[in-house]
Amino acid sequence: MDASFPVMQADIIPPDRGESIALMEPLLVPSGAARRGELLDKILVLAQQSAGLRRSLPGHLATSLAGLVRSMNCYYSNLIEGHDTHPVDIERALRQDFSADARQRNLQLEARAHVEVQAWIDAGGLRGRAFTLEGLLELHRQFCERLPGELLWTVGDGNQAEERVRVQPGTLRTRDVRVGRHVAVSPGAVPRFLHRFVQAYSGLGKADTILAAACAHHRLLWIHPFLDGNGRVARLLSHAVLLESLDTGALWSVARGLARNVEAYKRHLAACDLPRQGDTDGRGSLSQAALVEFVAFFLDICLDQVAFMERLIQPEQLRTRIALWAEECIRLGQLPHHAMAVLEALLYRGELPRSDVPTVTGLGDRQARRVVAALQDQGVVISESSRAPLRLAFPARLAPRWMPGLFPEFPDAPGGQE
Repeated sequence: MDASFPVMQADIIPPDRGESIALMEPLLVPSGAARRGELLDKILVLAQQSAGLRRSLPGHLATSLAGLVRSMNCYYSNLIEGHDTHPVDIERALRQDFSADARQRNLQLEARAHVEVQAWIDAGGLRGRAFTLEGLLELHRQFCERLPGELLWTVGDGNQAEERVRVQPGTLRTRDVRVGRHVAVSPGAVPRFLHRFVQAYSGLGKADTILAAACAHHRLLWIHPFLDGNGRVARLLSHAVLLESLDTGALWSVARGLARNVEAYKRHLAACDLPRQGDTDGRGSLSQAALVEFVAFFLDICLDQVAFMERLIQPEQLRTRIALWAEECIRLGQLPHHAMAVLEALLYRGELPRSDVPTVTGLGDRQARRVVAALQDQGVVISESSRAPLRLAFPARLAPRWMPGLFPEFPDAPGGQE
């Protein structure tokens, strides 16, 4: 393991009260569980629909859309934690455009950290390592090292409730914690429980890995391995596992569904903390029925989000929404005529060599360049360099017009216009 993120702080010897690792069983839905067949059916449908969504988009268009989904995922994941940073402000943070208000600036920096970590995941940063101790520690470190110093402090628990404690990136907690009614295992026991966590969830087949994405989501929160940031780490971990096991292309986000059903989400998590409810509730220490209910809820959320994104990006409907926006911009003098011809080509081809723009628009080279420049000024067309092919972008400020329902409208941009 990389020495840059120690497992425990060297100056503290945390207590291990000797809790049995059996306290967090069951870790998976066992083969004999009454509803396992129902869950496997949901997984089969999810795999088919997620693959269909990915195949429905040209590669470069999918890449552009994934960038917007990262901001959406960040917005909803942070919203669950009570931090409301709109994707428009998140995009501004990615451009180094920060609020003068210190609190809002810190929330922008937090959001940028989340987006950057998810981009790292989407690029394969956790591939094959999501269910490893090294991967968990690195995920926490990647997120926390990007945070402003003011957000790396939390309040202690127990007899020192008013004491402010600094969060160490990529370092397991050395203090006791309580989350609601749940008292997490002693800090010295955390490595033992994480060892069992890794043992249970790694090396599974595809269907069981998708089941594990849901089961592990709760069990990681139950262990509560870090002093702070456990919720974000759990949701990013779920994203990483689904990305790899379903090859989602990062085109949909479970975080959006969890945030839009946040009371049910928290209620299910609390229920999973309960002990076994009698002889018909599995053979572990925790309630198997509650775990199965959470897995079903989690999978239903995934199915709902795939269906939502599929409706949003139906080619003809997406083209119509973009065309209506472009026509309005042309009438207002914000875009030249023939701009929609470029947008339409990008929608169906994914990317467009600059040399093809005159042909697509029927214009001369100089006029074609003006059309491209105007689209770039609007932030809807991007390229890696002045000679690289053009790609469609999905700015957050236009999401209410192009991708309605993805997230709430920005208050300063009625109708999606700044």
